[in-house]
Amino acid sequence: MIKVEGGNISGTQNSTGDIHIFKGIPFAAPPVGALRWKAPQPVIAWSGIKRCIAFGPSPMQNTPHPFGPWSEEYLIPGEPVSEDCLYLNVWTGAHSSGEKRPVVLWIYGGGFVSGGTAVPVYDGEAMAKKGIVFVSANYRVGIFGFFTLPELTEESAHQTSGNYGLLDQISALKWIKKNIAAFGGDPENITIAGQSAGSWSVNYLVASPLCKGLFQKAIAESGAQFVGQKAPVLKEAETAGEKLEKSLNANSLEELRKMPAEKLLKSSWSLNTPVIDGYVLPQTIAETFSEGKQNNVPLLTGWNQDDGLAFGKMPAPEEYKNQAEKRYGTDAVQFLSLYPGNTDEEVAASTKALSRDQIFGIQNYSWANQQAEKSKFPVYLYRFARKLPATGEYEKYGAFHTGEVAYAWDNLNFVKRCPWQPVDYSLENIMSSYWANFISTGNPNAKGLPPWPEYNTTNNPTMILDEKPRAKPLPDKKNLDFLIREIRKGK
Repeated sequence: MIKVEGGNISGTQNSTGDIHIFKGIPFAAPPVGALRWKAPQPVIAWSGIKRCIAFGPSPMQNTPHPFGPWSEEYLIPGEPVSEDCLYLNVWTGAHSSGEKRPVVLWIYGGGFVSGGTAVPVYDGEAMAKKGIVFVSANYRVGIFGFFTLPELTEESAHQTSGNYGLLDQISALKWIKKNIAAFGGDPENITIAGQSAGSWSVNYLVASPLCKGLFQKAIAESGAQFVGQKAPVLKEAETAGEKLEKSLNANSLEELRKMPAEKLLKSSWSLNTPVIDGYVLPQTIAETFSEGKQNNVPLLTGWNQDDGLAFGKMPAPEEYKNQAEKRYGTDAVQFLSLYPGNTDEEVAASTKALSRDQIFGIQNYSWANQQAEKSKFPVYLYRFARKLPATGEYEKYGAFHTGEVAYAWDNLNFVKRCPWQPVDYSLENIMSSYWANFISTGNPNAKGLPPWPEYNTTNNPTMILDEKPRAKPLPDKKNLDFLIREIRKGK
């Protein structure tokens, strides 16, 4: 039994009895009814001992269906799904409180419209065996996590609305700070880690003044917001909220709060993203970092070889070249040398690489450069390049977006569709050791592991995570520099 905010809880153990597991711990009041679209409120106390042995409901979202490279191992279960979703989970190998083990909070991806902690590859047992107290927490997604409206702004003590999903993450961090010692965790050694929308979230939390002192390290896998992309500002998002209110024939915020969750889920709300609200995010990420106002911490970041996905029909080589000339003008020659399109095969490969670089590469690369140039804290950059072993339809996806997660958390055993090779288990051991070391000390290196040099902007050392992990200069630095330069020119 452990005492936490709200009351006493009990959990369960793994099959070998060395890891204690607590699932479905409430960390805030259910955000339903009058609490829909409010910052997370204090947890409602309970009497007796709450049995925390199963994941709480996943956040309200569309029914998950496997698509592209994402089989069911990478998705939430079909049920339960509910607005009442603010629950977290803890895996710990500590025998008693006071052990002060390093802590990680895992923040899932899903484009801010889907995801949850019950995804199989997010299991925390293996990392707990490596001495980490592993925590994962749900946060609201879609319209429930990021809806804005002037009425919501008016009723807020901070004159803001939206960003409820980020506030949920911050609430989970505050819960960890107050309660994790009871699980043998160190409240002064917390790492935030996330992938995709979770990585964007890590970027936002590092930038947010509300997170001062809540964490000591950050891991960001495929996602940030430095170049080109900008979160909408509050007024812009409020206008979109008013349009939605009209389309739903609602006359007040009260009516919207009484509307069935399923109806809201099917609405046309599309601004499913954090906003520059003057409170959680006072200004753009780029502005925050350029002015040195971020929460400065050691950083481990990178992206995957096949993060980019290109759907639909590819242009013919001639059309591809015409598009490049139209967009880049006199710089098209350089573009086509970096992203060639002389054959159908080249067009397909370049389109996919361009998608990867524009959505992920330039963002995490820019973050690494900013940290290396302006922060006293180190940054370690990686490129995950192992093409996951696959059969049939899955062969074409390679080192796909999210593919690294099961390796990093030592969870290949949860992915049943891959015919894993000995090299995969070796990479899994190396990567999960890197991640555990960084969570513990802020440095991924340890005896017996391939040396991972600290990143710098002179020779851009990058750990290539594939069959034989090794550090080398960032392979496509020229491509990323070109794209960043063109974006700054307005192209």
